Amino acid sequence: MPNATVVGVLVNPKFLPAAGQLTTLEKSAQTIAQRITVFKASSDAELDAGFTSLLQQRVSALLVMSDPYFDTRRDRIIAFAAQNKLPAIYQFREYAVDGGLISYGPNITDAYRHAGTYVGQILNGAKPADLPVFQPTKYEFVITLKTAKSLGLAIPSGLISFADEVIE
Repeated sequence: MPNATVVGVLVNPKFLPAAGQLTTLEKSAQTIAQRITVFKASSDAELDAGFTSLLQQRVSALLVMSDPYFDTRRDRIIAFAAQNKLPAIYQFREYAVDGGLISYGPNITDAYRHAGTYVGQILNGAKPADLPVFQPTKYEFVITLKTAKSLGLAIPSGLISFADEVIE
């Protein structure tokens, strides 16, 4: 969405990592001169109010920040974006599989594999405090072409070739 005038950002202020994520996002947006507007939601009522505000402020696109609460409301968020022809990007591939336009984020299967390794080490006597902190190293970029078509978007072939998965 190179012509997006305002990108709406959905964030849960009660999710501990949200503050740091938002700070990084705001700096990045400033660097590329992209205007963003933040909508905070940690309950269904706040999510509905955020949806209303997104429409009132006529955002051009939506970024749904990483958050377990949003993951449990995935269907509602995807349906809102589709109903309002709002291009959106999400953290996990499950959003794209369920009809979201684009997802980019850590591979959950890989993260669980690392968690299993940690558990094994702890069960074998390792002290949790002595184990290194794991940071995701494998990320997935997924595009759903059916959603792009319904939004009237032409995804550039270069972007498609860069994707880890393209859902028809």
